Amino acid sequence: MARPAMNRTEFVELHPELFHMAAGGAWSSIRRLGLLSTTAILDLAGIDGERRVGLEQQRRAKSVTLSIDSIDFVLRDQKPLSEEKLEQCLTDMTVGERLRMLNGKVFLWPTRQRCEELLNARAFRGFQHTIVEIDTAALLERYDVLLSPINSGATLFNPGPRGSTTFTSIEDFPFDRYSKRGRVRAVAEVSVDYAIPDVAGLTTGLWRAQQDRWVPADPRA
Repeated sequence: MARPAMNRTEFVELHPELFHMAAGGAWSSIRRLGLLSTTAILDLAGIDGERRVGLEQQRRAKSVTLSIDSIDFVLRDQKPLSEEKLEQCLTDMTVGERLRMLNGKVFLWPTRQRCEELLNARAFRGFQHTIVEIDTAALLERYDVLLSPINSGATLFNPGPRGSTTFTSIEDFPFDRYSKRGRVRAVAEVSVDYAIPDVAGLTTGLWRAQQDRWVPADPRA
């Protein structure tokens, strides 16, 4: 028997806000240019050839900062990802294809709790971050949103199968556990392909955050 799927109304009720975690001080460029995927940043920088392949289709062992028109863009490292383990769990893609897919997306977290978990992770706790809160209903009106049931960029610990169908539409995302609001499968990640250029108009909250300390900021400033 097929599992029932989610619909947009239910998704908005479960996740009325979505969160993006960017490097500290990134809001001025985000407000001007929007949220950009790695692919969009590489396009903006005009990077091609072997350097592009290295940044887009190979694991980044450390973060890379690109300066474009006096704006610094940080391509975060991919330390939670093992290329060897990724290759073993891919169902229908090569490692390069998978990394290019991930680098072509803007990622959002479905809950504040997930952001807090990341802020307290060893790799992030020593740095300040910019947290952008986005109105889910408004985002859905303008963009095609895809959901993932797994942390798609982490393969260090017992990674499950993944491939071209890891990300699905809201309507194709299956329910498979019970919550207070009904039967629902946990959404691990939310993504939009390429960029959200008008994210400033969708932003309902902005914080400067480090570990458990969230300081409100004015998104209009």
